[in-house]
Amino acid sequence: MFRYAMIYGGIIGVVVIALMASTLFIFGPNEVGSSEVAGYAFMIAVLSLVFIGIKRYRDVEHGGVIKFTQGALIGIGIAAVAAIFYTLSWEGVLYATDFAFVENYGQSQIDMIKAEGLDATTEAARIAETQESMASYRDNPFFRLPITFIEIFPVGFVVALISAAILRSPKVLPARGTAKT
Repeated sequence: MFRYAMIYGGIIGVVVIALMASTLFIFGPNEVGSSEVAGYAFMIAVLSLVFIGIKRYRDVEHGGVIKFTQGALIGIGIAAVAAIFYTLSWEGVLYATDFAFVENYGQSQIDMIKAEGLDATTEAARIAETQESMASYRDNPFFRLPITFIEIFPVGFVVALISAAILRSPKVLPARGTAKT
């Protein structure tokens, strides 16, 4: 089970971060919203590998039959490994770009606050709060790492549960001669 989680989770984590980093470069640092939408779209598409990992485990290790709990555990394992790979890869991107994303994202948030037309006191308070949050994200890995992890893991968790529910039926995409001998 661990092997499947490492293989499929590793593939998902590396592919998601590669695609998200690519969108940052394609859309540019000033189009944060566009890159977020593209990043999450890629993330959901790539997380379909959770389904494939559970199916492969079901077919190869269990002769085409798996209980929901077994499928859910392997799927959650894959999602957790993917989230860890993603988190560590994102750390690498941040350090390689000298945290440019954090600065650009923070500035885009401040620009949105200014565009709301708030009174000066409220605007100043919200800007200060945003600046404080961005500084914490940039400077404190114990703040940043859990945030990065929960960007992908909850989506993977849901995909794992749905996939396990679907694949518990051996009639769904039945195994074809892939059982271990």
